[in-house]
Amino acid sequence: MTKPLPADSPGLSHVEIQAEPVDAAPSVARDIGRGVARLLNAHAMASIEELPLPDGHRADVVGLGPDGRIIIVEIKSGLADLAADRKWPAYRAYCDALYFAVAPSFPIAALPGDTGIILADRFGGAFERPAPDHPLAAARRKAMTLRFARVSAARLQSARDPNWREPAIE
Repeated sequence: MTKPLPADSPGLSHVEIQAEPVDAAPSVARDIGRGVARLLNAHAMASIEELPLPDGHRADVVGLGPDGRIIIVEIKSGLADLAADRKWPAYRAYCDALYFAVAPSFPIAALPGDTGIILADRFGGAFERPAPDHPLAAARRKAMTLRFARVSAARLQSARDPNWREPAIE
């Protein structure tokens, strides 16, 4: 599309503007993730985003408490995102509690009743509904804690050293 420039613009009489479709979902999810991280931090939990799980999936946010408690937070940017996702039930095998995090305007009645709910935006979040507890076995807890630590350390190192290659996490 061509858009005329103001009459007082020197030189050119028009400029080409490329119209690109705008997908708000990534920025909504990013904002929710930031709010979730702030909420977890306020509850003395460390968090990491996009943690690879042993089954090949990636958890949106994983929180690790000072007592070793592990929660997984699945971010949903909209109803279409929720409807398209069938992998989240498998996350229960890797955490003590499973939450969905959504924007405050999300229709929470659409979320599964057997998960916790976090309402979040870029500035923070709140626990809307607690998640049912399903404690991890000791061996699984140790494996997840080591995974959390190794991935976190590798990401920190890669921020310091652009030539750093993240080790394979099995």
